[in-house]
Amino acid sequence: MTKIPHKLYLTEDQMPQKWFNLRSVMKDQPDPMLHSGTLQPVTEADLAPIFCAELAQQELDCTHEFIDIPEPVLDIYKMYRPSPIIRAYDLEKALGTPARIYYKYEGNNTSGSHKLNSAVPQAYYAKQQGLSGVTTETGAGQWGTALSVACAYFNLSCDVYMVKCSYEQKPFRKAMMNVFGASVVPSPSMTTEVGRKILAENPGTTGSLGCAISEAVEAAVTGGDKRYVLGSVLNQVLLHQSIIGLESKLALEQLGEYPDIVVGCAGGGSNLGGLIAPFMADKIRGVKNPRIVAVEPASCPSFTRGKYAYDFCDTGKVTPLARMYTLGSGFIPAPNHAGGLRYHGMSPILSKLYHDGYMEAVSYQQTQVFEAAVFFAKHETILPAPESAHAIKGAMDEALKCKETGEEKSILFGLTGTGFFDMTAYENYLSGKMTDYVPTDADLQKGFDSLPDIPQNKNI
Repeated sequence: MTKIPHKLYLTEDQMPQKWFNLRSVMKDQPDPMLHSGTLQPVTEADLAPIFCAELAQQELDCTHEFIDIPEPVLDIYKMYRPSPIIRAYDLEKALGTPARIYYKYEGNNTSGSHKLNSAVPQAYYAKQQGLSGVTTETGAGQWGTALSVACAYFNLSCDVYMVKCSYEQKPFRKAMMNVFGASVVPSPSMTTEVGRKILAENPGTTGSLGCAISEAVEAAVTGGDKRYVLGSVLNQVLLHQSIIGLESKLALEQLGEYPDIVVGCAGGGSNLGGLIAPFMADKIRGVKNPRIVAVEPASCPSFTRGKYAYDFCDTGKVTPLARMYTLGSGFIPAPNHAGGLRYHGMSPILSKLYHDGYMEAVSYQQTQVFEAAVFFAKHETILPAPESAHAIKGAMDEALKCKETGEEKSILFGLTGTGFFDMTAYENYLSGKMTDYVPTDADLQKGFDSLPDIPQNKNI
């Protein structure tokens, strides 16, 4: 086998020039998004008031295997891509495992995460359409930061609705977005009709990504020449994020490796879907058979305890319906520190793959996750975001299984971002103040009770 360096950077010339559309190779397609009024599959015309035209087209495209990355987008990508594949030699040694552990590190950009991979094209398409700006939501603040960076580059306004508990936990995320010219509002807020309704029904709510999405969509459709953009869940976002997996596969091929196990954190599905895309394609085609493992928080367990049903993508019920693993749009998750994983549903693409048995899912409590994060930081010198630490925990557990069996498996996980804005969380963990919350069946039932009463959901 090739001598494996601690890290490998592809050259700019080796960077993929096209995104990979995983849906094009799926034997069974995800169920179509439905118009909430007619319950008919949505069309590009239905999505036009919400999304940019090009993004609406990408959202519904299930046939083209590869889609060209526009040259202006590639130019910005080259400022921070390709990102490195890193061999976790010291982590392997500390765990005493025969497994070979690799991670794809997406934190080497100003936003500190993988989110810039989709923020750049979404801002580009808005600019190409002649729009003045975009609206969005953000949980932990990674997506809001990435979008503010991209909008500043293309001279677009950027209105961000940030989940209230994250807004309060991470004031410097707000400040960073402000540096790039974005306006940031804690959600739910009194600035939108749906925000006022949510606050009237639940005055003490700490918010959720579903709430923030509702406000951002309303702001877009009532804001004239603006459109809504989203940092996860959607088909178009997983398309853009496929560059993570494409680079990973190419780099590992240069090292003579192919992962036996691919692990990613799962909130809405953007990084997981991007990381696994080419490997899942191999699995579907029967070329290879890697295990794909999604890791989610026990406090918001969409995969492991959710229902596979049609649901609104937002709490205010202003979006179309998507069939996905969901806890119900009315589910308000606990204000844990993995803000980017506090979404009630999961990508329809990933939900379909999970439902059909192509991937697995596990959940962890947040003290377990932070224990793994601290262990990793001490041995690999990178402070991970709480979201990323879920994947770290999952990968470490798989490596420890290899220690028990003696198997020399190759493990790849996604390190999606840095934890420099999460020091309050780390401080709470280190001081013993961090607590775990796992919703009861009764807690989850409240969310399930909010599922739409439609014919498509009769047999869930």
